Amino acid sequence: MNRRDAADVAGSVSLGTWAAFTVLALFVTGRAGAPLWLDDRFLIWSVGHRPEEAVALARGVTATGTGAVPYLLVALAGAVAGRTPRTRLLASALGLACLAAGQLLRYGVMESIQRPRPPRSDWTTHASGWAFPSGHTTTAALAAGLLVIALTLRAPRGGTTLRIAVCGWGLLVGLTRVYLGVHWFTDVVGGWLFAAGWLGACLWAAAHWLPTPLLSNMITPTPIPAEDHAPQDPGGGGRSRPA
Repeated sequence: MNRRDAADVAGSVSLGTWAAFTVLALFVTGRAGAPLWLDDRFLIWSVGHRPEEAVALARGVTATGTGAVPYLLVALAGAVAGRTPRTRLLASALGLACLAAGQLLRYGVMESIQRPRPPRSDWTTHASGWAFPSGHTTTAALAAGLLVIALTLRAPRGGTTLRIAVCGWGLLVGLTRVYLGVHWFTDVVGGWLFAAGWLGACLWAAAHWLPTPLLSNMITPTPIPAEDHAPQDPGGGGRSRPA
């Protein structure tokens, strides 16, 4: 995929997910933060299925969606994507900037919508701030997306299992927020949409504005040497016959 095609795909994904996020945000604000669609059902199911082992596991997973872990994963993504020390450092810096700026933008959206969380009596972990969009969900989804992109650029024909595992982690962090009772399901959906929209916008900007030599060093996979299939003369030791 060339630079223009990559920018077009990223821009289309960004526009589509931002549109979906906007529709969901309008529904949330239109109902003054009240539960939507399956929100109540997911919460009721979660409250009724909480053995101690599952709660402990969910707390462990949800803790990886904030703090140092997502930032370390994004720095790792930059190291994977770059082909030289300079481009590794640049890719890591750009990824961390994407994550940090996304966090600030999400916080602004959250403060403007001010959706209440589910009832505190249903919580099984600590939480603070407003509910929509989910912060842990957004952070984990952004980190997972950047790492998957880096793995795909480095090994476009391999590493499928690892990419699936990274995506699974990003999704699971969001689901644990519902299971632990601190977010409505639509908060988590909003976090996924927000992350996809912001990631697409950052990729679009990178494809348009990064200098071509730097971008090429980050997105061009290592070429595989082609085998020489030139026919040889079995009786001539590989030398061509004179005309």
